Amino acid sequence: MIAPLLRLFYLVLMAIQGKTKIVAIVDDDESVRRALQGLMKEVGLPSLAFASAEEFLNSGQQHETACLITDIRMPGMSGLDLQARLNSERCRIPTIFITAHGDTNMRMQAMRAGAVEFLAKPFNDDVLLEHVRAALEM
Repeated sequence: MIAPLLRLFYLVLMAIQGKTKIVAIVDDDESVRRALQGLMKEVGLPSLAFASAEEFLNSGQQHETACLITDIRMPGMSGLDLQARLNSERCRIPTIFITAHGDTNMRMQAMRAGAVEFLAKPFNDDVLLEHVRAALEM
């Protein structure tokens, strides 16, 4: 359970910055999407979930997204491909990668391309939220 003080911190941060910060979640696993949306809701962060990178891109939400949480391995476009596409379109979204199948090369590729973090599943919710907060402050 996230401490009420942490939730208050996020709400105050959003109010000070004067705009809503959308966290986009891109993962082909529905249970992961639901869990991450629940976590974001618990700390007062609005989020949108997408089952694929293509769905996220087609939504037009990339310009409203302040932080992107994405899986690496997904059918179709991978998380790394999504990051490369966003970078090529000059749409620099602070990105946190989550994966159950990552390796050192993937991590290095993601970080060199500007990722905020690269977390192995299962990960600690508090650690993820710490990185989301850092991404929202960028």
